[in-house]
Amino acid sequence: MKQNSLELFVGLFMVAGFLAFGYLALQLGELPILSARKTYVVNAEFDNISGLKKGGSVQIAGVVVGQVKRVWLGDDDLANVALQINNGVRIPVDSMASVKSQGIVGDKYIQLTLGGDEQLFADGDVLIETESAVDLESLISKFAFGSVE
Repeated sequence: MKQNSLELFVGLFMVAGFLAFGYLALQLGELPILSARKTYVVNAEFDNISGLKKGGSVQIAGVVVGQVKRVWLGDDDLANVALQINNGVRIPVDSMASVKSQGIVGDKYIQLTLGGDEQLFADGDVLIETESAVDLESLISKFAFGSVE
């Protein structure tokens, strides 16, 4: 009798452990089926993203509100970036996206500056008001060789 209850307890503990492990694996794996309801995507076009990578953060006023889902070169030779934004965050259509750096040599991220328009971006819309990254190498070479205006 005591052996059976111990085996039952261990079995229930193992089942609960496997369920918890499965839940965490699904949440951390960010399966599109589960995360699609929690986010929406806004695409942005930049002249230069200078080292921005997939997985970089998207911030508003220093608060992370999403991440860079995809980076690709468009047909018009512009850098396209898919921004995966949390559902609770609403972005007016007159907002601006800028590529910023965490310090001098830090990771690149997207800084969103919200506008005041009442119309909001929907899933799949394209944000064209963008500010490209500052290329420090180019600035230093212009300054060193005297071509700064």
